[in-house]
Amino acid sequence: MAGRVVVFIGLLTLLGCRSGAPGPGVQEISVPFDNDSTLIFNGKTLEGWEVTNFGPQGPVTVSGGEIILGMGDGCTGITYSRDVPHTDYEITLDARRKEGNDFFCGLTFPVGNDFCTFIAGGWGGTTVGLSCIDGKDAAENETTTMHNFEKNRWYAIRLLVTGSRIEVWIDEEKVVDMETKGRRVSIRPEVTLSRPLGIASWNTTSGIRKIRLESKE
Repeated sequence: MAGRVVVFIGLLTLLGCRSGAPGPGVQEISVPFDNDSTLIFNGKTLEGWEVTNFGPQGPVTVSGGEIILGMGDGCTGITYSRDVPHTDYEITLDARRKEGNDFFCGLTFPVGNDFCTFIAGGWGGTTVGLSCIDGKDAAENETTTMHNFEKNRWYAIRLLVTGSRIEVWIDEEKVVDMETKGRRVSIRPEVTLSRPLGIASWNTTSGIRKIRLESKE
């Protein structure tokens, strides 16, 4: 019994009793936010990301496991600073509109040698689609659909890019399924700084969390 007590006390010393400061000589260990190697947001800092210098953007902060894109005069966003694949990959994230009435997730991504942006909640708050296809933005091409988004509700967004298609789901609903062969894919000038991979909001405060990037090659 005495041996067990000694072992128990030793464990408490090693762990710093967990509820308080570490014991003398005990090094604090930073525990990863998620063991998933595809996670590209650690839930604590903007490591691997840069605040996009749009100019009149709002504040960008990290709190409670989410990136908060504050309302600015136009776009507020972040741009990924590390290498990304340009085809055969999947991006998933959760996004929510906290304040405002425009797009709360403008996800700019590579498509081969080009770039495109998936818009959720644009043009007054309901437009979903790709900007741009053959020079037409998300409000005027065949990917355009209308959705009602509740404030402060999380929406799971999944984007899949292959050599021939762009597919996007919101929660379990497929909202984009477009063949890219023979089509001109581009972005609007407002999000040029989001390349190669970035997330932005427009005159809206939004929350972004659980960002993952996975190669499908």
